[in-house]
Amino acid sequence: MMSFSRVARRFTRHAGHRTAAQSAGTKPQRRLLSDARTGFVIGLAMVCQTFLSVCKSSEPEPAGSPEAPRVLIVVGPSSHPPGTHEVAAGGRLMAYSLENSTNLTAIPTTVTTAWPHDTELQRGIDTVVFIGDEFPPHKLPRSAEILADLDEMMGRGCGIVCIHFATGLREPDVTADGEHPLLHWMGGYFASRCSHHKSIARIFADAEVTPATVDHPVARGWQTFQLTDEPYIENYFGPPGHAERVGLIEFATAMLPPESPRRQVVAWGIERGDGGRGFGIVMPHYYRNWGLDDLRTLILNGIVWTAGDEIPDDGVRVEIPDLSRFDPAESRR
Repeated sequence: MMSFSRVARRFTRHAGHRTAAQSAGTKPQRRLLSDARTGFVIGLAMVCQTFLSVCKSSEPEPAGSPEAPRVLIVVGPSSHPPGTHEVAAGGRLMAYSLENSTNLTAIPTTVTTAWPHDTELQRGIDTVVFIGDEFPPHKLPRSAEILADLDEMMGRGCGIVCIHFATGLREPDVTADGEHPLLHWMGGYFASRCSHHKSIARIFADAEVTPATVDHPVARGWQTFQLTDEPYIENYFGPPGHAERVGLIEFATAMLPPESPRRQVVAWGIERGDGGRGFGIVMPHYYRNWGLDDLRTLILNGIVWTAGDEIPDDGVRVEIPDLSRFDPAESRR
């Protein structure tokens, strides 16, 4: 299709060409015709310029612009020994993956060890990812303010993701019956040493993790895998009927424990009424398991999904360098 600028240039050239009959007119007539033509051309050019400006402003913004999804990764405290949890290295690895995917436009990602008490910054976040020992907002300073900030962010449709022990809540964090905002933001949690429900943390050798759905975008690009890790089991998804009310989506399951296997949900999510999405996954415990392509793709898919971005047909792919690049504590021993 011919652009409006080319149409304007063509019309200008045409208007500037006069036939022999037009040239035969009187000078005043020629001046009037010339003035009319000039005014019309200028007016048309202004309309074309305005139209082109509007079209340009509606074009997709490149990655890194305010229109691109933005991810905040909050690294909470951890007292686990080197090689396990490695929350700081895990945060850096996730940020690298989101910004260097081979099949997805780079997603601007910020990694921090402190909650940003900046309302303007919070408004620009599409999803917040937590990694740490237990749900980090309960371990960071000014916990009540962080929870209030999160409540406001979730209310406007921000996503939330919790990795491994960051899904964990202890008895002081919840009410007597297990109520906590995370039940409504993410659908469930790991009940760590709680009275109302007892989740289990245990290392399982060669645990088999299987996709629980094949039709959901989070299921793209990964398949059943095995790992030696600590996938929490008997996770808490609220009182009877809660999972159905919030529309809990099961993304990955495992038959555990091996001595009396039951179907355990080890990765899940919800789509909230406010438009936001939550994603929880109870792995990896061992830092080395970030090197498993299927596990990493599942996690990255969950983050991208909660950010509201489209997941490629083959899942979020990234070529991960040696895991030591992300400076885990175990590499400094």
